[in-house]
Order: sequence, then C-alpha cells, then structure tokens
Amino acid sequence: MSDFRNLLETFENQFPQRQYQIEIVCSEFTSVCPKTGQPDFGTLTITYAPAQKCVELKSLKFYMQSFRNEGIFFEHITNVILEDLVSALEPRQMKIAAAFNSRGGMAETVTVEHTDEQ
Repeated sequence: MSDFRNLLETFENQFPQRQYQIEIVCSEFTSVCPKTGQPDFGTLTITYAPAQKCVELKSLKFYMQSFRNEGIFFEHITNVILEDLVSALEPRQMKIAAAFNSRGGMAETVTVEHTDEQ
C-alpha cells in the first residue's frame, strides 16, 4: 500500500447495474530505478469494470505523478497501483498493463489483474 492512496477520489457510478469497462491510458508515467537512480518512463493502461464507484481522473493524474521521484521496481509499482485502485474503487474487475520503455535494449511489461472473487 502506498502513502499516495489518499490522493485518489471517486464518484458514484451512475449505472452500477450495467457491466461495462473503462480504459484509462497514462502515457507519461515516470518513476525512478531503485538500483541506478535513473528515471523510468512507461505507459500504464488501466482497464476496469466499475461496481459502485469510478475514479476521478484529476485525482488519478496527481496520484500517478506522485511516483515521479519514487525508487521502485516495475513489478512492485504495478502491484501497488493495483492494490490502491482496488481499495479505493472496489471494482468488479481490474487489469493494469504497465509497459516500461526500453533501457539498455530491454523493455518490460508487467500485467496484474483483480476480480471481485479474489
């Protein structure tokens, strides 16, 4: 759980009875490599099926920006973001695909998922 979770705001889903998906693409995600201190850049795609709540986009932007100076591995940050969003939204399901830019000729994508049965 991150210290940034309290930045996330939600609003009431106007169609909680309907199964639908929301996709949010954060194309300018940045964090810092904990080993080298070098900046990491990536694109995070968040896809979720809301239940009672939806995430407010301005608060999500500030939440994502809060990781800018955090030294954290790709796998860890992707799972932290999933945990924080699931805690705030309690969605039916959620998937995050974090595609980090190439460094040293190697790129990495981390995908994590949640369903309300978990």
